[in-house]
Amino acid sequence: MLRKNVSAIIVAQLTVSSALAFAGTDTAAVGKTAPPAAATAEKAAEQSPAPKVAEAAKLDLAGAKIVSVQIKGNRRIETAAIMPALHLKPGEPLDQGQVDLDLRAIYKLGHFRDVRAEVEKADGGVALFYVVQEKPVLREVKIEGTKELSTDKVREALGIKPNTIFSAKELQQGVKKVKKLYTDDGYYLAEVETSTTPRSDSELNLLVKVKEGDKVLIRTINFTGNHAFSNRKLKKAMETGEKWMFSWLTGAGTYKEEVLKNDVQLLTEFYMNNGYVNVKIGEPKVDLLPDKSGLTVNIGISEGEPYKIGKLAFGGDLLETRDVLMKKLTTKTGQLFSRSALRTDVVGLTDLYADKGYAFANASPGLHINPEDRTVDITFEMEKGQLVHIDRINIAGNTKSRDKVLRRELRLEEGELYSASGLKRSKQNLMNTGFFEDASLTTVKGSRPDLLDLNVEVKEKPTGTFSVGAGYSSLDGVIGQGSVQQANFLGLGLKATAAVSFGSKSQTYNLGLTDPYFMDTKWTVGADVYRTERQYLDYTRRATGGDIKAGYSLSDNLSTFWLYKYEEKEIFDESAGLAESIHNGSIIAPDRHSSTSSVTGSLTSNTTDYRIDPSSGFIDTLSIEFAGLGGTNRFIRYLTEHSAFYPVGLGTVASLRGTLGYIQGLGKTIPIDEKFYLGGISSLRGYAGRTVSPYRAVPHTSQSGGGIGTDVVNHVFLGGEIEAVANAEFTFPLLKDAGLKGVLFFDAGNCQNSLKDTFGTILTSYGFGFRWFSPIGPLRLEYGIPLKPRPGIDNSGGKLEFSIGSIF
Repeated sequence: MLRKNVSAIIVAQLTVSSALAFAGTDTAAVGKTAPPAAATAEKAAEQSPAPKVAEAAKLDLAGAKIVSVQIKGNRRIETAAIMPALHLKPGEPLDQGQVDLDLRAIYKLGHFRDVRAEVEKADGGVALFYVVQEKPVLREVKIEGTKELSTDKVREALGIKPNTIFSAKELQQGVKKVKKLYTDDGYYLAEVETSTTPRSDSELNLLVKVKEGDKVLIRTINFTGNHAFSNRKLKKAMETGEKWMFSWLTGAGTYKEEVLKNDVQLLTEFYMNNGYVNVKIGEPKVDLLPDKSGLTVNIGISEGEPYKIGKLAFGGDLLETRDVLMKKLTTKTGQLFSRSALRTDVVGLTDLYADKGYAFANASPGLHINPEDRTVDITFEMEKGQLVHIDRINIAGNTKSRDKVLRRELRLEEGELYSASGLKRSKQNLMNTGFFEDASLTTVKGSRPDLLDLNVEVKEKPTGTFSVGAGYSSLDGVIGQGSVQQANFLGLGLKATAAVSFGSKSQTYNLGLTDPYFMDTKWTVGADVYRTERQYLDYTRRATGGDIKAGYSLSDNLSTFWLYKYEEKEIFDESAGLAESIHNGSIIAPDRHSSTSSVTGSLTSNTTDYRIDPSSGFIDTLSIEFAGLGGTNRFIRYLTEHSAFYPVGLGTVASLRGTLGYIQGLGKTIPIDEKFYLGGISSLRGYAGRTVSPYRAVPHTSQSGGGIGTDVVNHVFLGGEIEAVANAEFTFPLLKDAGLKGVLFFDAGNCQNSLKDTFGTILTSYGFGFRWFSPIGPLRLEYGIPLKPRPGIDNSGGKLEFSIGSIF
C-alpha cells in the first residue's frame, strides 16, 4: 500500500515525509515521523520502493478546499504554540507538499516524538488534522553508585535535569560526558547504565547507575622508531605521564584523550626544535593490561634525518641593514633547525618594525629544504604595512582603581606611534602593580585606517591582605606576626599598612602610607610610624620611631630609593649567658638606651618578567645606610643583593640569590642589635633564627632542687660585622591551577667579623618545601637540614618553618 511505502521511505531518509492516500474511506493517514537508528534506515531504504507522489496527487481529495486545520493529541503543548508553525491555512487547497512541510515544521519544534496528518471529508471540502504524540517529561533524575566523584559533579556532566523534555540523544551525549569525566579522573573502566520508568503516559523517571571500578592509571609509555632520543627524554616532552608514588597528588598517569592527542603535537615540536623537519608521530594507541591494573600507551615515530640552518636572507621592505636584522635573529647558520627559534625570530623582526610604528608589519619565513646536504635555507620576506598611531585609549573593568592608576603604567599614549614593546611593557607594568588578576590589552581599528584604538580591560582582585608569619622550634615554640595592608587605598594606588604582631615573644605596631606616584610624578613618597618589641635569644629590644621615604624611577627597570629613619631603642632582659659575660668583662655591655638617626640610599635594577612571582630576569640592589645624623649610634652599613631567575621548562624555575653585607662603626662600638645575624627561613634554612653569628659558650652552674650544681653551657650570639649567604632553589608546579609549588633548595653562608672567618667556614644546608599563593598571601612551608650541625646549637634532624603572607 502507498501508506506503507511512505513510512518506509521516511525511515530511509530519516526525515519527515508525507503522501496523500485514500482508499474509498473517509479518513486516511497522510504521513508519520519516526527517528529510528541508522541501520534501520538503511535497511528500510533497500526494501521499500519510493512513493508515487504523482499518483497520489490525482486522487479525488487532492486539491480539495481545506475548511479547518486542527491539532490532536497535544496535552502539555498548547495548540496556540503549534499553529504558527503551519503553512496550510483554511481556505487553501489540500497539497501534499505543503502537508509535508507542516509535518517537518511541527517535528522541528522538538516537543514531539511522532507526528502524522489525517484528512476527513467535511461540508464544503476537507478537515485537516495533525496528530502529535508528545515526548515524555522527565520528572525525576536519580543517580546511584557515585563514591569517588560527587553526585553533583556527575549530575552536572550528565546535563539532564528534572521537569524537562526527555531526549534519548541528549541522554546518550550526557552518558558520554559522564564516562569522560571518570576517565579524566583515572577511572578508565567506569560504566554508566541508564533506565527509564514510566510514571504516566507522558512522564518518565530516569535512573543512572554508575559502576566506578578501580582507578586505572598509565603504567608505561612506549615508543618505537626513536633512535635520536631516549624514551626518558621523550616522556619529559609530554604532558601525559606515567604513574608514580605521588600520582595521588600530581595526577600523573591519568589518561586524558585530549591531552594525549596534544602530546603528539608536543613531541612533533620537540623533534622539530632539534632539526628533524620530516618527523612523523603516529596516533597513540592505548591498551588495557590483561589484569586491568593499568594502561599502556604506544607511540610510533618516524624520525627522519636532522637538518641544520643553511643560508639566511632578507627580502621585501627592508627598514634596516642586514647586519641590524641579523642581530635580531637567534637562528644562526650551522645550528640545528628549530621551529620555536624560527617563531621567536619572526616575532623579533615583527616587533622591530612594530616599534617604529608599523603595527601591521609581517615577517614571512620562506623555507627551502636541501635534502642532499640536509640544510634549510631561510628567507624572511619583510612587509612593513602602514605607519600607525594610537587614536584613543579606552579603559574598562576597573571598578575600584581610578583610570589614572592604570594610565600611568601604560607605555603608549594617545597620538604616539604604535610600539609593540611598549604594548608588552604596559601589560607587564599593570600586572606588577598586584592590583589585577588579569590585564588584557588589545588594539582595534580607529577612526582612520592609520589609527588604532587601544582597549585596556582589567579584572581587579582584592588588594587588602591579612598576612601572618610563624615559625616553630623545640626551644622557641610558636612565634607569630600579622599585618593588614591595603595596596590600592582609595583606588589611588596608595599603599596603606597597619601591622600588629602577636605572640609571647614579639609585639609590633606599624602604620604607614606610601604613594608610588606622588603628585602624578615618577616620585615615590611615604612615611611610617612604628613601635616594636621583640625577645631575641639573648636580649629583648624595644624601638619606637618613624621614617620618611622617597624613590624615583629612572626607567622601567632601574630605580633609586632614599629613607630617613629615627628611632629610640631600649635593650633589656639580657639572658643569663649575656649577663654573665658582661659581668666577667668578656663582653662590653650594650647601651640600654640609644637612638639611631640614619639615612639609607639604594639603587635597584629589576628585569624580572613578573615581580610578584618571577620566572626569568635579574634583581640587583646596592644600598648604603649611614647612621650619625644626630642620635647616639654611629655606623655605616653596606648591603648588596643579587637574584637571578631562569625558566627551565614545564613551569619549573631555577633561581640563585646572593647577599653580602658589611657594617662598620664610626668611632663607637656597633650596637649588638644592628649587627648581622643569619639563620631561619629567609637566609640559612635548617639553622635556628639569628644563631649564625659569632658566639660565646658561657659555662653556667645552676642549682637543682636537691642543691647539687649542674653545669650548663649557654651560647651567647653576638652578631657579626660581615654576612654572606647564597641560596639556590628549584621550584616546580604541583597543582598548577591551585598555585601550589614544590621547592628544593641548597643554602650556604656564614656571618663573622672578618672576611677570613666568614668565608673560612661556610655553613651549608639543604631541604625541600611547598609554596602556595593562598587567598591571604604566599605560604611557605620548608624543612631545612644542616649538613654539618654545630654541637650543642643545631638540631641534626633539621628544622621545619613556615610563613604565611608578606612579613613587615
